[in-house]
Amino acid sequence: MLCPVCNSNKSRVVETRITSEYIRRRRECKLCQSRYTTYEKIAEPTILVIKRNGSIEKYSRDKITNGILTACRKRNISQEVIQEIVNSVEKEILKRKKKSIKSSEIGKLVLKHLKKVDIVAYIRFASVYLNFTDLDSFKKQIEKLEQKSHKTNYNSKKMFISIKG
Repeated sequence: MLCPVCNSNKSRVVETRITSEYIRRRRECKLCQSRYTTYEKIAEPTILVIKRNGSIEKYSRDKITNGILTACRKRNISQEVIQEIVNSVEKEILKRKKKSIKSSEIGKLVLKHLKKVDIVAYIRFASVYLNFTDLDSFKKQIEKLEQKSHKTNYNSKKMFISIKG
């Protein structure tokens, strides 16, 4: 690490904090005694995403985050919860230890986590992921959720009624 003040490469670590996303280090330059902060992130392997149309692009955490943020817009869902979903999806992708993944698989992972958090955000995300083309597509998905809600005892029947009515 080069000191931002004097460009010396002689420094010592004063403090280290580890978070789930990066390592934060406070450093002190041995030459000029100035202190500065560095952030380290573990380099993840490059994962390629195979899109529906067959094109391939690099995996982007930001794309998942933006998709979830759009689905959760005007819902009472904190940024922390959204980041937990993104982290969980990313961990599941990395666990597979494959160099590529289909975008549909990523969509399924996101839906699985959104369903646990907010049913409206789930429907919004599903409308794009499952390519809803008309009102019947929405109704069918809601009916599927209603049937499953009776089996798994979701406490969101009022939400379904307000969507239908």
